[in-house]
Amino acid sequence: MDHIRREYLQDGLSREQLAESPFEQFNTWLQQAVDAGMQDPTAMTLATVDADGQPSQRIVLLKGADENGFVFYTNYGSRKAEDIAANSKVSLHFPWHALERQVKICGEAVKVPTSESLKYFSSRPEESQLAAWASKQSRPVSSRQLLMQQFQSMKEKFSKGEIPLPDFWGGYRIVPTTIEFWQGGGSRLHDRFKYYLQADGSWKIERLAP
Repeated sequence: MDHIRREYLQDGLSREQLAESPFEQFNTWLQQAVDAGMQDPTAMTLATVDADGQPSQRIVLLKGADENGFVFYTNYGSRKAEDIAANSKVSLHFPWHALERQVKICGEAVKVPTSESLKYFSSRPEESQLAAWASKQSRPVSSRQLLMQQFQSMKEKFSKGEIPLPDFWGGYRIVPTTIEFWQGGGSRLHDRFKYYLQADGSWKIERLAP
């Protein structure tokens, strides 16, 4: 596999091109990823560390991004939620390969208010709502058949009226302390800029060596 390589020649990134706010810069890049027709532009790797210091990663979907942070939703009994309960410091990574870009976010995960989780849960397709009830996320299940039986059971249970928000399901907001923007460059001389949150709430920007 050591022969697999390519040059990154699509674009460059200068300090002058960056917004002063990392959130504005992120939203610009996200919109460009959407406009480019990238598949799953909101997919991000969430990295956590458990109580024993073991890192773990998985793909989740970004469901909100503003100056308060980056939001995703999950089962509060899942492996990721258990990790966050033990160590709330996490990292996010957006791999926008088609644009030769990456964004890495480090910060702390906090639960969003129940009202916010309810608003998003109510907007989901009915089958996604039922799946949240049916799946004991990250727990062993003997067969897919059993999983589908649990799904059908929930479908029958909530056949009339609205499906309520499970008390074990909701959102996390990643409140960032650093956000790094990476743009591929020729000869492996990539452009990297990192925003650091200062004590006064402002952001400091530094170029990093590739």
